[in-house]
Amino acid sequence: MNSVIKKAVFPVAGIGSRFLPATKASPKEMLPIVDKPLIQYAVEEAISAGIRELIFVTSSTKRSIEDHFESNFDLEAKLEAEGKEDLLDIVRQILPKGVSCAYVRQSDTLGLGHAVLCAKHLVHNQPFAVLLADDLIDGEGQPCLKQMMSLYEKTHQSIIAIQEVSQDETEQYGIVQLNRSDTSSNEIQHIVEKPKRGTAPSNLGVVGRYLLTPTIFSCLENTTPGIAGEIQLTDAIEQLLKIEKVYGCIFKGKRYDCGSKLGYLQATVAYGLKHPEVGNEFKEFLSTATHA
Repeated sequence: MNSVIKKAVFPVAGIGSRFLPATKASPKEMLPIVDKPLIQYAVEEAISAGIRELIFVTSSTKRSIEDHFESNFDLEAKLEAEGKEDLLDIVRQILPKGVSCAYVRQSDTLGLGHAVLCAKHLVHNQPFAVLLADDLIDGEGQPCLKQMMSLYEKTHQSIIAIQEVSQDETEQYGIVQLNRSDTSSNEIQHIVEKPKRGTAPSNLGVVGRYLLTPTIFSCLENTTPGIAGEIQLTDAIEQLLKIEKVYGCIFKGKRYDCGSKLGYLQATVAYGLKHPEVGNEFKEFLSTATHA
């Protein structure tokens, strides 16, 4: 098994029901935050951490994601002919040289664990990353996945991004319990998917970033489907804990839940305020709008 992580899986087959009707004909991962779609932020985070092979677990309705990361020769020729070199550079940098894309269909949306399992034949016997584009993370100092890579390089074990959540929110997350006898390493002792209120083992919630060893695939294959026949990645990780060590990474940065309308709006405002082109004017607009 290669100890260097170069592959990342992006589960993007969901229907985005919370954003209907916007997602009726356009994938939720293509919703823009200022001038880039959500999926591009996730891809850029992966590339910054050294990922060079992007694996998208998609569906028949997500063709625009493939189109976004493919070259558009007509557009590039037009921009070049018009002398718009700055825009041409932006388009060409969507997928930098040396980075490749692969696509696999998830025929039925049977949970995150099933989506990851669909990528098994492309990951092979390699450690890999999983990124959920819904979770937009503005890393403090360095991107979240890069922070996780630093921990992986020390342990060569699976790493899960975690953050503190309020007790009222624990039933919305996968929740981890850390090994109390080794508080320095954040070794995970137990993980449970969306525990009922008052039963959570801690207030440390799982965020949509994972570094996983290939052992996870055998765990997924042996995971009993739950509600609606879905295979939960959290349940497979609970099995993995019996075989290998798994660590939590309490990352530095701000996470926006762009799977919700409120989180999406919060991310749009935050990224709009720091955008080099419109940030100052947007700040002035918000100041006047809030006092109107």
